[in-house]
Amino acid sequence: MAFIKTPKWIGQVRDTWRLTTPIDPSIKWIVPLTFVGVTAVVTGAGYAIGSWALVFVVTGWAWGLMAAAFVFGKKAEKAAYGSIEGTPGAAVQVIKTIRTGFFITPAVEVNKAQELVHRVVCRAGVVLIVEAQPGSSIAATAKQKTARWVGETPITEVFVGAGAGQVRLINLNKHLRKLPKVLRPAEVTDLRRKLDAVAGGSLPIPKGPMPKGMRMPRR
Repeated sequence: MAFIKTPKWIGQVRDTWRLTTPIDPSIKWIVPLTFVGVTAVVTGAGYAIGSWALVFVVTGWAWGLMAAAFVFGKKAEKAAYGSIEGTPGAAVQVIKTIRTGFFITPAVEVNKAQELVHRVVCRAGVVLIVEAQPGSSIAATAKQKTARWVGETPITEVFVGAGAGQVRLINLNKHLRKLPKVLRPAEVTDLRRKLDAVAGGSLPIPKGPMPKGMRMPRR
């Protein structure tokens, strides 16, 4: 007897649901309520219009399903970022989801307090991603070392975290994309090669608890 295989996307949705609900239990009622609410509104609008009632009744469930999927996706995304926030090296995993134009060298500076600095080369110049509080000495050390090799190229510090003056993980990629573009793509390539050759590479990243099975969404 042949078994009917479950479509892959159904398994992915199920796994995402199981990983998200312990982090954000509200998803158990928000998603169903969104489906029911949007379906009811669209269907009710069809009955109110009259002549278009059948169209709205038939498509109401589809609009409800799309709205529920949108809410589910946003909730799952927020849970995924929240599950790794505060973990050493989490910023690296987030930036790696940017497909093109951002070249990251993890952990160019590390200290005993598990503060880290990662170096990103992009069209904005050199961006130092600092997993520490604003004003931390590790940021100044990394900037001073980098400045020896980049000339007039801008060096921007981005402090990652949930405190004042910091950028949340979920907003990090958007923040990087909004930085002013000052280099041409060819200049980015030349700068990246130069820094790889003279400014040093990665240091060991301190180990921290990482949730199993949680995947970072691509943005």
